[in-house]
Amino acid sequence: MVNQFRSTGSCGSWLIIFLFFLSTNLFAQGANPPWWLSLEYGKQRFRSQDYGVALMLFEDARRNRRAMYEQMERDLISLLSVNEVRRLGDYLDRVERFSNERHYTAASAALEELYYRVPKASLNNSANAALTAIGKLKDYPEAEYWIGEVYRVEGELSLALSQYRRAYTMRSNLENPDFSTTLQYNIASVLRTRQEYDEMISILDLIIAENDTLWTDARAAENTQTGSRGETLRPSHQQASASFARTAMTSTLTNHGINRFLEMYRYNNSAVEQAHRLLGFHLVVSGRPTAEAHLMFAFLIQNTIIIEEVRRRQFDFTFTNLQDLAREINRNQLLLSYIEEVEYYKTIYYFGASLFRNGKNAVSRSVWEFLASQPQAGEWHDRAVSQLRNPRFETIVTMP
Repeated sequence: MVNQFRSTGSCGSWLIIFLFFLSTNLFAQGANPPWWLSLEYGKQRFRSQDYGVALMLFEDARRNRRAMYEQMERDLISLLSVNEVRRLGDYLDRVERFSNERHYTAASAALEELYYRVPKASLNNSANAALTAIGKLKDYPEAEYWIGEVYRVEGELSLALSQYRRAYTMRSNLENPDFSTTLQYNIASVLRTRQEYDEMISILDLIIAENDTLWTDARAAENTQTGSRGETLRPSHQQASASFARTAMTSTLTNHGINRFLEMYRYNNSAVEQAHRLLGFHLVVSGRPTAEAHLMFAFLIQNTIIIEEVRRRQFDFTFTNLQDLAREINRNQLLLSYIEEVEYYKTIYYFGASLFRNGKNAVSRSVWEFLASQPQAGEWHDRAVSQLRNPRFETIVTMP
C-alpha cells in the first residue's frame, strides 16, 4: 500500500512537464512524435477528459510503433537476403559482425533496438530468432489498453472489452509485466458490468492461480490426486505447508475470533485482494459456502496492508483489535482513501454473512459487532445492526 499511496514526486512532475513541452514543439513543427511520446501525450489528454484527441494520439502511437518495427523487420530481411550473409548460416554474431563491418547501418540499428527490448542471450545466437523477435515488437499492448480506456469511459463496453483482450494477448510486450494483471482486472470489470458472470469468475480465478501461491498450493494439497497406477499422489512440501497454513488460519478465526486472527497472521498480496473480494461478493450473494475462504483472504490482505501503513508511520504500533485499528484509519487520509477503494466495510459485512451461512455464528456476530460500532461504515453499519437484532441469511440472488 505504501507504494500505492505515495505520489510520483517532483521527478515525475518534471518528466510530465518535459514531455509536454517536447510534444508541443514537435507538433508545432509538424513532425510525427515517437510512438512512446504519442502515448504519454495521449494520457495527458485522457486525464483532461479530452477523449477524442486522446484516442487519436493512442492510435498514432500504435500505428507509429508498428511502422517503425515493420521497417526494421524489412531492413533485417534485406541484410539476411544478401548472398554473403546467407552463407554465414544462422549465427547472429556473424551476421551482426558482417552488418557492422559492411556498414549496413539500418540493419545494425534494428539489431541495436532489438537488444534494447529483448535480452540478447534469449535469442540463442540465432539470426532467425532475432527476425522473429523484432516482428513481435510491432504489437503495442499499452496503446491497445488506452484505446480500450477511451471506449470504456464513452460507454462502448464491447469495444473496450475487445481492446483489453487484444492487449492481454500481447502481454509479452508489456514494459511492466505485472500490468498483465491490471488487464485481467479490466476484462473482469467489464464482464461484471455486462453480467457475464461465468467468464468473470474464470478471469478472477486465473488471477488468483497466477499470483497467489498460498491459495493455489493449499487447494492442490487439499484435492487428493490419484496416479496412473491408482496410487495416491502426496502433495509437495510447499503445498502441504500452504494447506496447513490455511487450515490453521481458518481454525484460529473460528475458535478465537477476528482479533486473534489478525494478531497472528499477515498476508500482503495486494495483487489478488480484489480478485478474492469480488469472487467473495459474487459467491456470498449466490449463497455458496466457498465465499468464506475468499472473503477471509480479502479481509486479511486489506488489514495487513493497513497495519503495515500504520507501522510505517508509528514504528511501535501493535495490533490489538479492530476498534483501535479503525481509530488509526480515521486519522489517516491515505488509509481512508484506501478503505474506500477496497470496499473495506462491505468486505467485512459480507465476510460476516459468509461465516453466518456456514454456521460460525459466534465469529460472524463479532464481525457485525465491530461494524455496528463504526457509524462511518454507513450502509454496512446499518445492515450489521439489523443482523445483530435479527440474524438471518442474506437473500440469495440468482445471477442471469
